[in-house]
Amino acid sequence: MTTHHVRRPSRAELIRADWRRSSRSSGNGACVEVAVVGDVVAVRDSKHPGGGALVFSPHEWRRFLDAAGAGPVRRH
Repeated sequence: MTTHHVRRPSRAELIRADWRRSSRSSGNGACVEVAVVGDVVAVRDSKHPGGGALVFSPHEWRRFLDAAGAGPVRRH
């Protein structure tokens, strides 16, 4: 397993970011928002936008999207 160093954006960068929600979001506030901030992808809770964000490298984000698109994980 390879570890990727991810640069943590500053609070000001996160505030200025162009946050987006899924077009499938119901609008009830129970969703996540995603933004590209420099060379990382940030994810935050739409109900608590000032509560911080998880930050992923583009590689980590692509792996997450690929796994999410594959459907649920089946355990034996």
